[in-house]
Amino acid sequence: MKRGTCMTIQGMLSVVGAYMSAKLGILLPVLLILAAMMTIDYISGMMASKVEAADHPDDPNYGWSSKKGAKGIAKKVGYLFIIAVAMAVDYLTIKVAVVIGITVSVKAIFGLMVAVWYILNELLSIIENAGRMGAPVPEWLRKYIAVLKDKIDHTEHENVQ
Repeated sequence: MKRGTCMTIQGMLSVVGAYMSAKLGILLPVLLILAAMMTIDYISGMMASKVEAADHPDDPNYGWSSKKGAKGIAKKVGYLFIIAVAMAVDYLTIKVAVVIGITVSVKAIFGLMVAVWYILNELLSIIENAGRMGAPVPEWLRKYIAVLKDKIDHTEHENVQ
């Protein structure tokens, strides 16, 4: 690739990144972390399925299949739909607050909480996948992530009531 083309691509990515950062604020790095964890979870799930298939060669219930892979991808796209809904609730809440004269200083409340909840869900899944591959998993780490996820669940519940 020519140097000028690389510079153009870098420039375009910088502009898009700056625009997204300005619009999403703190939500942008959280969404990037979520995307990375979703990718790692998908790959670790495939690897865990391969290990299980090797451990159970005569059992068709183990192993990776394109059907399982497609289901996993669809589930992760569903996560993104839910985050989009939460972001829409944030947007509407802020716009209505402005109309009725309430100043809201944050851009993301529900979108941020939902995205962090999904990150914790992905982290738990990665830990489970590593265990399925035979890696020793510190129990305290799994419990810590589960407690954080539970705290978000309870915080959401308390804020709604």
